[in-house]
Amino acid sequence: MKEIVLITGASGMIAHELSKKLEKDFDLRFLTRHKKHANEYEWDIINGIIDEHAVENVSHIIHLAGANISEKRWTPERKKELISSRVSSASLLKNALQNKNVKLKSFISASGINFYGTKTTEKIYTETDPPGNDFLSEVVILWEKAADDFKKESFAERVVKIRTAVVLSEKDGALKKMIPPIKYYIGSPLGSGKQYMPWIHIEDICSLYEFALKNTTIDGAYNAVAPQHITNKDLTKAIAEVLEKPLFMPNVPAFILKLMFGELATAILEGSRASCKKVQESGFQFKFPELKPALNDLLKK
Repeated sequence: MKEIVLITGASGMIAHELSKKLEKDFDLRFLTRHKKHANEYEWDIINGIIDEHAVENVSHIIHLAGANISEKRWTPERKKELISSRVSSASLLKNALQNKNVKLKSFISASGINFYGTKTTEKIYTETDPPGNDFLSEVVILWEKAADDFKKESFAERVVKIRTAVVLSEKDGALKKMIPPIKYYIGSPLGSGKQYMPWIHIEDICSLYEFALKNTTIDGAYNAVAPQHITNKDLTKAIAEVLEKPLFMPNVPAFILKLMFGELATAILEGSRASCKKVQESGFQFKFPELKPALNDLLKK
């Protein structure tokens, strides 16, 4: 009898790719806003509604739900949505578990590498470092507290928090947005270009979730970042090289990005390095530890 894994954020890039890895070993269920398949269950985070049949006999939850940080300007309303989509969704899950008297073996939650703050420094952050004090740090602090409550309140035997860097995929996210300008000869680094960009290949982030699910010794927070440290300029240049396109344009000035995106621009213009030593020492091996092979895999399929 296969264990049941419930995945939230079912329409997202990671959930889609991760399900391919897990479907052989687990029975998968998904929480979504619009049910299309038999193994999908509906919920409405804003209105606090969930189909509680989703959690019946579930052993593990992989919590990927959360509004996209970089999709819209950070208005006061958007900031509330970014937090509630992570925190209120976790509360909905806890209520359903309580009502159905279900105890999880593990609750594995997405988290963000911006836990340490949206700033450019020479420090390489580890999981023992304290959080930052800006808006994105606040989002991640509340996000992780909501996850930790599953163990604190005895809803799960263990809680794993995956502090995710920029996920590289040709299908969605930052890389997909960067490709067209470079293809059409208008690509360039953003701001100074010196801001670090912690990153991870889509296959490695999915493998890390699988690793966390199958290894009961994995507990607590882990930086989901590739070993190679790069800057925004490094990434832009490497994409251009793989696509065999020149970079003609000067860097996009920071003030333009601030005009376009408001406070959100800080997430684009700032960034520090993070260490993956903890997850490597736990036994996880990256398939794509270096940027160039990762881009070749994604862009030359």
